[in-house]
Amino acid sequence: MKKATRKHIVDIVLTVLILAASFGISLLFQRFEVSEQITTLFAFSVFLISLTTDGYLYGVISAIASVFIINYTFTYPYFNMDFSAPSSIISAVIMLIIAVLTSAFTTRMKEWQRVKAESEKERMRANLLRAVSHDLRTPLTTIYGASSSIIENYDKLNDKQKLQMASGIKEDSEWLIRMVENLLSITRIDSGSVQLIKTPTVLDELIDSVILKFKKRYPEQRVELDIPSDVVIIPMDAILIEQVIINILENAIHHAAGFTRLSLHVFTIENKAIFEITDNGCGIPSEKLDRIFMGYNDKAEDTSDTQSRNAGIGLSVCATIVKAHGGDITAENAKGGGAVFRFSLTTEDALDEQKQI
Repeated sequence: MKKATRKHIVDIVLTVLILAASFGISLLFQRFEVSEQITTLFAFSVFLISLTTDGYLYGVISAIASVFIINYTFTYPYFNMDFSAPSSIISAVIMLIIAVLTSAFTTRMKEWQRVKAESEKERMRANLLRAVSHDLRTPLTTIYGASSSIIENYDKLNDKQKLQMASGIKEDSEWLIRMVENLLSITRIDSGSVQLIKTPTVLDELIDSVILKFKKRYPEQRVELDIPSDVVIIPMDAILIEQVIINILENAIHHAAGFTRLSLHVFTIENKAIFEITDNGCGIPSEKLDRIFMGYNDKAEDTSDTQSRNAGIGLSVCATIVKAHGGDITAENAKGGGAVFRFSLTTEDALDEQKQI
C-alpha cells in the first residue's frame, strides 16, 4: 500500500473516531443537562481533526458534519433540520473558520518542516561534495607523484625505494576504493528516489560477516563482541549496515589515539536493536561532536595521512544509511574515556505489528 493512500485511510479513521467520540460525549452532556457545552465540544473536535490531518478537506468536512449533527440531534426541535435560527448560522461559520485557519496553520507548518528537511539535506550534500573535492586531491596527487617517480627514475631507485613507493600507491588506492564505496552508498539512498530493499537478517550472521571482512583489513585488531544469545531478526539492507559498522570500527582505529580496547555490543530494547561501538581512546573533541556526521573535516586539519582522511565521509555515510532505515545514530564521549557510537534499527516483530495495525 502506498504511503499517501495509507495516510488518507488514517486521516479518515481519525476523523470518524473523533466525531464519534464527540457525539457520544454530547449524548452524556444532554442527559445531564449541560447541552450548552455541546457546540464547544464539536468546535474542539473540528480543531483536533484539522490539526492532525493533512490539507483542508477533513477539517472542512468535519465542520460541516458537526453543524448538521448539532442541528439535527442536539437542537430543539430534535431530529429536524432547521437552519433558520441565528445560532445555527453562527455555529456553522465558527466551525468553518476554525477548520480553515487550523488547516492553513498546520499545512504551513508541515511545508516549513519539509523545506527545512530539504535544506538540511542540501547542506549535507554540499558538505559531502566539499569533503570529496578536498580529500580526493591528496591521494590522487600522491599516487601520480609516486608512479611518475618510479617510471622516470626506475633505474636510479633501489628495490627498497620502489617497494616503499608501491606500498604508498597501494595504500592510497585502497582508501580511494573505500571512498568510492561510501559515495556509491550515498547515491543509492540520498535522493529518496531509490527504495531500500530490506530483507530479514539474522543478527548473528550479520556480525559474523562484519568481523570476517574487518579481520581481512585489520588482522591484528581484536574486537570484543557482546550480542544477544536469542535469535534477533532485523529487516535491513545487510550490505549497507555492514558498511556502517565497519566504518565506525575503522574510525576508532584511525582516530582513537591510544586505544587498547575496541568493542561491539548489540542489545534489544522493546522493538529496537541497539548497536554500540566503543573504544577507550582519546575521545571526540567537544567542538566536533555536534557536526561529526556532517561529512567534512576542518580545513585546518592535516589530511596528508591516508589513515585519517576518511572519517568525515565515512561517518556521514553511516548517518545517511541509518536514517534511511528509519533509525537513529549518535556519538558521545564515554565517562571513563573513549568514544561511543550508537545506532538503532527496528526489529522484525515490531514491523510485523505495524503492518497488522
